[in-house]
Amino acid sequence: MSGHVDTRHPTRELPPGRGPHLPEPAATAVATLAEWLPELRSFWQLTKPKVVGAIVFTAVIGMFLATPAVPPLRVVLFASAGIWLAAASAAAFNHLLDRRYDALMARTRQRPLPRGRISEAATLAFAAVLGIVSMAVLIGEVNRLTAVLTLASLIGYSVVYTVWLKHATPHNIVIGGAAGAAPPLLGWVAVTGHAEANALLASLIVFTWTPPHFWALAIARRDDYAKAGIPMLPVTHGVAFTATFALLYTALLAAVVVLPYLTGMSGIVYLAGALALTGVFGRYALELKRMPDAAHGMRMFRYSINYLLLLFALLLVDHYIHGR
Repeated sequence: MSGHVDTRHPTRELPPGRGPHLPEPAATAVATLAEWLPELRSFWQLTKPKVVGAIVFTAVIGMFLATPAVPPLRVVLFASAGIWLAAASAAAFNHLLDRRYDALMARTRQRPLPRGRISEAATLAFAAVLGIVSMAVLIGEVNRLTAVLTLASLIGYSVVYTVWLKHATPHNIVIGGAAGAAPPLLGWVAVTGHAEANALLASLIVFTWTPPHFWALAIARRDDYAKAGIPMLPVTHGVAFTATFALLYTALLAAVVVLPYLTGMSGIVYLAGALALTGVFGRYALELKRMPDAAHGMRMFRYSINYLLLLFALLLVDHYIHGR
């Protein structure tokens, strides 16, 4: 007769399909973890991990750009943790405040709140705890100015943009982009304790990048926004008009990304890479202008994400090549 061998009695076989049992406490722990996994996954989704990861990445680059040497590891770790917690808190508040609109849009209707996988009260508590802990970390372990600026960006995104600007004007993303542009400045201030022109310049790049990045997505998801009644530019002015604005802002971005070289913040390595990356961005914007449809919108949107990450990586590489 075949079967699993009982490990406690090597000469004794167990019936087919049965193996050695876990001790009762371990089995209970495994069962509890399995029961909680879907809920933990829902909480994780509330933090918008990909978006928050990009935010922390640009903040960390800001930390390294702030000093000719390597910033203190302790500052990098605590500042990254505090900024991550704040950004995750803002994301969770965004989920809560946008829950009714998310339920109407194909792109967002699978989120935890529209699907009923997590309650509104639990989301509010989760977002509040993340925000409070982020402030405690930044005030206690980094510096007060970083905490104040991080709090301002949290409120700017989760309240000013989500509650008001998003529904008040089709130029919402241009004005609200200031909150999303803050991370490089936050990272810089975390290391130095004060804002400087180069920090603001790094944030200006993100600020100028945001409209063409988001408008490309808005063109691809125009029907969703129209169904939800959100006055995004493609809904109020059409996709052709939006594609034109995306192209114009891409041209503005091309002018902004050379400023680090012109001001002496970076060198030729950054300039060459930035021009090449922005040239590709411009090609996507021109294609979207010629054919303003969902497919070209998504191509430009996906490239724009990689563009920003590579651009900031270039800033970092050039920073240490030239010892600036």
